[in-house]
Formats: sequence, C-alpha cells, structure tokens
Amino acid sequence: MIEKKTIYYEEREAHPGKFTGYEAKSEYLECRGEQGCILRLYPISEEIVRVRYSIRGQFQRDFSYGLDDKKNFDSIVYSVSEDDMYLCMSTAAIDVKIDKSDLKLRFLNKDGFVINADEKGFHWEANTNYGGHIVQMTKTATVGEAYYGLGDKTVELNMRGHRFQNWGTDNYGYQKGSDPLYKNIPFYYGLRNGIGYGIFFDNSFEAFFDFGKERSEVTSFWAQGGEMNYYFIAGPELLKVAERYAWLTGTPDLPPFWSLGFQQCKWSYYPESRVREIAETMRSHKIPCDAIYLDIDYMDGFRCFTWDKEKFPEPKKMIDDLSDMGFKTMVIIDPGIKVDEDYPIFTEGLEKGYFCKLAEGEYIEGKVWPGDCYFPDFTNPDAREWWAGLYKELIEELGVAGVWNDMNEPALFEVPSKTFPPNVMHHYEGKTTSHREVHNVYGMQMARATYEGVKRHSNGDRALIITRSGYAGMQRYSSVWTGDNIANWEHLWLADVQAQRLSISGVSFCGSDIGGFIGQPNGELMTRWIALGIFHPFCRVHSSGDHGDQEPWVFGQEYTDLFRRFVELRYELLPYIYTAFAQYHFEGTPMMRPIVFYDQSDMETISRDHEFLMGDHLLVCPVTQMNSEARFMYLPRGTWYYYFDNKKLEGQQSIKIATPIDEIPLFVKAGAIIPHYPVQQYTGESEIKEVTLKVYYGNTTETSEYYEDDHTSYAYENGDYRKSCIEFSGTVNDVTLTQSIEGTYQTKIQAYVLDCIGFPFEIKEAVVDGISITPIDGKISIPSNFKTLVIK
Repeated sequence: MIEKKTIYYEEREAHPGKFTGYEAKSEYLECRGEQGCILRLYPISEEIVRVRYSIRGQFQRDFSYGLDDKKNFDSIVYSVSEDDMYLCMSTAAIDVKIDKSDLKLRFLNKDGFVINADEKGFHWEANTNYGGHIVQMTKTATVGEAYYGLGDKTVELNMRGHRFQNWGTDNYGYQKGSDPLYKNIPFYYGLRNGIGYGIFFDNSFEAFFDFGKERSEVTSFWAQGGEMNYYFIAGPELLKVAERYAWLTGTPDLPPFWSLGFQQCKWSYYPESRVREIAETMRSHKIPCDAIYLDIDYMDGFRCFTWDKEKFPEPKKMIDDLSDMGFKTMVIIDPGIKVDEDYPIFTEGLEKGYFCKLAEGEYIEGKVWPGDCYFPDFTNPDAREWWAGLYKELIEELGVAGVWNDMNEPALFEVPSKTFPPNVMHHYEGKTTSHREVHNVYGMQMARATYEGVKRHSNGDRALIITRSGYAGMQRYSSVWTGDNIANWEHLWLADVQAQRLSISGVSFCGSDIGGFIGQPNGELMTRWIALGIFHPFCRVHSSGDHGDQEPWVFGQEYTDLFRRFVELRYELLPYIYTAFAQYHFEGTPMMRPIVFYDQSDMETISRDHEFLMGDHLLVCPVTQMNSEARFMYLPRGTWYYYFDNKKLEGQQSIKIATPIDEIPLFVKAGAIIPHYPVQQYTGESEIKEVTLKVYYGNTTETSEYYEDDHTSYAYENGDYRKSCIEFSGTVNDVTLTQSIEGTYQTKIQAYVLDCIGFPFEIKEAVVDGISITPIDGKISIPSNFKTLVIK
C-alpha cells in the first residue's frame, strides 16, 4: 500500500515543463513553461529578487501582510542575456539563471559561485482536502550547508536535519523539539561555503520547511494553498541578509526607554492591595523595576476592556500612585469577546458585523477564559479601527502604559485543533478568504489594531505592545515573548536559543518568561535565568500563580541579592542596549546575534548555540546547567576582555571559564567603548548628567556608537536624536578617540568619565580638543561634545 501511495503521489505531481519564451518588462522578467506555468522574477534591489509562479497563467492578488507597507518595492533596472541552455537575469550583485529545460533557477554571485539552486524546483499537486493546490519548492543542500531562522523553533540554531510546520499553536508547556509553536515566520538563512543568503517564503497558509530531514541533500518548503512566492536575499554576510530582510518586512518604532527596564508579571496580581504590596516590596528591596502587569483577573468576568470593581475599585488612582513610585502599568487583552447581551463591546461588535463567521453565515463561537466568545475579524480594517478605539479609556483616561495581547493564535479551549475551523471566513482587506489563509496572520493583525489604538491614545508618547502570535513583519507593531515555558534547565537553554533565533528572524524585541511560567524554579535556576534575561531586549519575570510565587525576594536573601546585582547591571547597560535597539530600528541589525553572524568564515561558529553577541561588542554565554562551577565556551575572532575582572583573552579558541553564580560569562571586544548609566530604581528616576564610558584597549581600530533621544516621544523621526560615533585607534604608545555626532537632539549629558581598561602604558596625559587634562585615579573626565581625545 505504501508503494502504491508513493506512485500515486508522483503521478499527480506537476512541474512547469520546458521553457517556451520570455518577456522582459520594466517591473519583472516573465518566463513561460510548456505546462502553462508562468515564472516572474522581480529585482527589487541589487541583492533581492522576488520569485513568483502562476500554475495556470493567472496570478492571485498581489498582497502581503508581511511586507512593510511604508515602503515602495518597485523593481530596479536589470539586464537579460541568453544562450542555448539558460536565460539569465542580472543585477549588480547577482545573476539568476533559468534553465530552459525545466525552468529551474540558480542564483550566482559575480564570481560565478552558485549560492542557491533548485533541485526539483517548483512543483505542485492538487489539494484533495480543500481544493486548489499545494505549492512546493525543493532546493539542493550541499555538504556542510547550514540553516538558521524561522522564529521561535525549539531546536539547535542550525536547523539542518529538521522539519518544521508553521501553524500558530497554543503549545502550553512545550518542550525541546515541540512544533508548531506560537509564531509563524517563513524566513530562513542558508550558509553555503561561507556565503550567506536568505529566503522569505511569503505565503500565510499552513507551511512546512524541511532542511535535509527527508532527503539529506535537499531542502524544501511548501504551503497548503496560495502561491509559490518567495524572496531570494543575497549577502554574502549573514548580518547583511538580516538587514535586507528587515528592509522588506520593517522594523519597530523605537521603544519607550522604560520598556527596556526590568518588568514584573504574574497570573495574576490581584486585588489592588496585592499590586501595591508588590510595588512597595520591590522598592524596599531596591530591585530596579519599571513595570507591573495585570493579567486577566483585573477584568470583570474576563471581559476585555472592563474592570472588576471589587478587586480594583479605583483603577486610575492605583495607576497614578504606581506611576508616582516609578512603575508603569501594563494590562492584558485577549481577542475573545464574551457572548453577553449586557456587555456593550459584544453588542457593538455584533451590530457592526465585526466578528468572524463561518462560511454558512453563522458566527464562530469558541470557549476561552470568559466562556463562550465571538472573535473580531482583524483582517477587516473597520474592525481594526473599532478595536483601536476601544483603548481610549485604558490608555488615555486611566494612564495604562501598554498592552499585552495573548491567546491570539487564535487559541480555543475544548476543541482538538485548539483553534478556529478552516471554514471560518475573513474579510482579508476586501478579498474574502478562509481561515486557512488567515490563521497565521491573525495574531499579527490583532497586534496591529492594538498598536494603532494605543499609539493614537498615548498623547504622543511611545508605548509597549506585546504579542504571543504573529507572522513575518509582526515586529512593526509589537514585541514578543516565547510563550508558556517551564521552570526547568532545558527551558533556560530554550530561552537562549529561541531569543537568538527570533532576533535574526526580524523580531529582536523579545524575551522569555524569566524563571519559567509553569512550575517554580529554585534560587539557582532563577538566578541563572535573570543573568541571561538581562541581555534579552524584553526582560520580564512572569509565572502562573498555580505554581507558587516567583518574585525576586521569595528565594532567600542570598538569591535576592544576586537577582538585584544582575538587574542593576541591566540598568547600567541600558544606554548600550538602547543604542543596539536604535541600530535595529534604523538599519534592521539584529540586537542579538549568534556568533556565526559575527564570523561566518570560522567553521567553529556554524553550530554554536550558547554564545551570542548583544549589540556590536558584548559577547554573552549563559550557564544552563545546574550546580555549574565552570563551562566551556568559544571565543570568536578578536581580543576579548572578561567583563568582571578585565582579564584579556585571544579569540578563535575554546576556553573553560569559571561560572560563579554571581557572574555570567560576559566578554567585551577590544577597542569597544561601552556607555554605562548610574544605577536607578527606575528609568528617569533622576536626570543623568554624567555617563561612564568603559574604554577597552586594543592595538586596533574599532567604532562604537552611543544613541540618545528624549526616550519618550516620536521626535526622533524628524531627526531629533543624537548618534555619537566614536572611533577608537590604539597603538602601543597612545590611544586616540574621535567623535562625530549626527542629529539635532541636545543631550543632557554634560560629561563622559572614561574608565580606561587594559591600556599597555601608564596614562600620564590626555589631550581633548587641544587642551591637556590630568587623569584622576586613572579616569578621565571630558565634555560629552568632544571631537578628539588623545591618551598618552
């Protein structure tokens, strides 16, 4: 029987056939196959080519939620050449060769190296369950070729040998290898013989990716409907591929500065007296913290946009009082709207027709926290506009600082599929379609509506949005967390890997539930987790109240002190982290980078999972095993300083490093300049006028950036920011720092205090812009607007 099924499968599989002709238009190169298939190649930049197929000669509507709708992706000028075997499209960076015998593609760099090539190439078969077609692509996988990306997948960073499914799923208590999960990012990197590239398969139907699991020499991707529509992104540097993918799918606004501080959450803090107790205890323990969260129990019967007046009789006063203590208030909002004729939001949504319906016209009704619920159709712009307006009271009137969207895969209770049936119909921006096409974008479009509403009602201030589910491009609207994890050591490893993977998949503003959502960690695990969490852009403790308390002070004084020590380090490094976020916003550079993104020519980096760079110059390697006294790690190319004792080590070697529980393996690249703030209990507690710059000597040149703005408004969009580029140049006898400044923002920082580390000579003199100054205790104080500093 298996053999017959295999033969039947091969018989129904169709291919484009031989090349029959082409037409070179200004927007694309169109090639025709003998089976009626049409291939279009759109060169939208020198390094990016869009590849699109039509099976029967008619293309579907050209629409994508994944692409950045603020940009214009018009094609660039290209050239065409031809011989007996190939038709070739060329840009300044790449050549795309179309095989005339079968319409297979090869992508080559200008040295003639084949970066990526079709194996079977495009093929399709009938979708016998739903009609339409299953569209498929197979490509060659060379020996040693590595693959990265795809968002929150729970395996090693190099995905070679694995298969994955993209179908957003509420996977409570997932494990290593669990799939699918919450997020649906159909973008991956390939690294072939040191040459990097990317493929963004922009198709929101249920999709699959196979990286040599079925056949070791082949990688493939396919979807259960829609078009074969993907973007080939040339590097050769993996980091450049990341930035070009971000150019396609967008980057987030700069966040409010407070959102990079530490945040405390639980399911659930209630009543109001308990929330106040948490805030007061946090301050009494002097653990810096910027936000406290209210989970679903703040609502009246879990009805969104309501308050339980018994638990929270005066929400505005509570929020104002928390604000006076330096705490922002975050609230959760789910998509399920309780079926209740006395609930105005339900009746208004029903009256205006904003809820999702089945194909037969009946509303889709599902059970979630409030009981029976209807669900807004967030692919309807009118429904999004309505949803955005619902935030007025929470944000504008009560002073809530941000919103956390959960359960938006969408998740349902008491059904085997955990979600909507496939015959739910959606508006889809005017093109009615089924849930099969919308499922993977539903959470993203909810986050979009939330983002638009919160931004509208925040009086010009930036706000924090968080989503559990989403599609490629979700980063334009929201940060993310990794979902319902578990308080164990495996999940600490997963937190490291998932955050790195999300970061290189376009979603840098990410983090895990520190300590684990399910279960309760002991003091050692909690300490190791916060030591990692302070290097994740989104830094939040969250847990389920069913499993006990998880505040920083519940594990005993020793661990409270350790927790405080790491959070204080986070607050010292906030200007560096914010600068990394600015690079992400403006350039699309991932904030967290696996070390293969630092040196892809080094074979040792290709399959490393633990080590990553936060920003340009900090190398982090978490401790993910219990009772650890030491661990092995790899130092990549360059010279590195251990952060806690300034010991200098050379890279391109494996080292064994001691792992005392009050430290995390943290290294700084030689030549780097790392800005440090004084510790505050919350961001903006007092005005900072002096910043410490830790300057790490190297006999080299290195550029460091330090980005500033007002931390609150959108004035930076009009150039009101300050980007300081400081070039370090070191010799055995002196060091020169040269600063250039971009932007119009007038910094409040009056002075830099330089802490000079690893200098091979005794510092006797410093000359800043021609004026000699005397170092004091080895430290040098200079004006923040200096141009040139020479240290001798």
